[in-house]
Amino acid sequence: MSKLKVIVLAITFTILSVTGLKAQQAPIFTNYNNSYTYINPGFAGLSEGVNLLGLYRQQWAGGFTDDTGNSLAPQTLLVTGDMPIPALGGGISFSVLNDQLGYEKNTNVGLGYAYHFDLGGSTIGLGVSASLLNRAVNFGSLIPGQPGDPLLNQLGEESGMLFDLSAGLFFQIPESFYFGVSGINLLNTTGRSLGESESAASFTTDRTLYFVAGYPFMFDPMSKFKFIPSVNVMTNISSFQVNAGMKAVYNDLLSFGVNYRHQESIGVTVGLAIKDFVLGYAYDINIMGHNIPGSHEIAFSYCFKLDTDRTPRDYRSVRYL
Repeated sequence: MSKLKVIVLAITFTILSVTGLKAQQAPIFTNYNNSYTYINPGFAGLSEGVNLLGLYRQQWAGGFTDDTGNSLAPQTLLVTGDMPIPALGGGISFSVLNDQLGYEKNTNVGLGYAYHFDLGGSTIGLGVSASLLNRAVNFGSLIPGQPGDPLLNQLGEESGMLFDLSAGLFFQIPESFYFGVSGINLLNTTGRSLGESESAASFTTDRTLYFVAGYPFMFDPMSKFKFIPSVNVMTNISSFQVNAGMKAVYNDLLSFGVNYRHQESIGVTVGLAIKDFVLGYAYDINIMGHNIPGSHEIAFSYCFKLDTDRTPRDYRSVRYL
């Protein structure tokens, strides 16, 4: 365990040491265990196969439109994949994130690698990833609060390409316990200035820190029910978001769960597994008031198992159900 403590402290210090206050917050999902490949590079290749995941979220569905009827509510599409590469001592991953918020559109493409430390009955993945973010805003569609806003008058549709790095550690004991600590967009890259003045706005990446943990367990070893409490904490230092959930899985086939997002929503989830395919749905009930509608999420995943040189283990990835 001393080796584990050193690694945890090292990655935590590295992430915190480059963290500042200037950042926006990254998208968050109710099915957050489906986003581990994206938010934590150390997760790459920790299951025993090629994993493909798709996750679509429509937030506050139908709740916000502009004067022409165009939807301004956030919509996010995440596609990830990862697989173990024993010859490299770990695993590789990729992610594609398309996030639209009002007149802003962001497309992020990332590639990652994780080195695996085998601790006998448990494994640590220590990973890094590089990403390119294309951030675009149609300033011409914005309506200023006061006529004659100099920034909006001189800008139309602006875009910029930004490079950044992420790092993470993921520890898991199969079918017992897992936790991860990570940071995405650690460089908090700033792009070119969008105006001529020194105080003009610039595109930046969204530096965000994550802590996730979960503990699958059964009350009765002979029971067909498995219970998975989990937590996801994300922060850009200036603000925090906490998710706490509980999922019940029946016979590795059906799942039902609830999720509480602090001061924002209560989510309900359902899932169905058919062999190596998993389909999930989540609906968030808004608790902020102001007649804000709910949010929908659809998740799809597929695992193609590989015959690697690892010590044989039979367990389901924490990403499933």
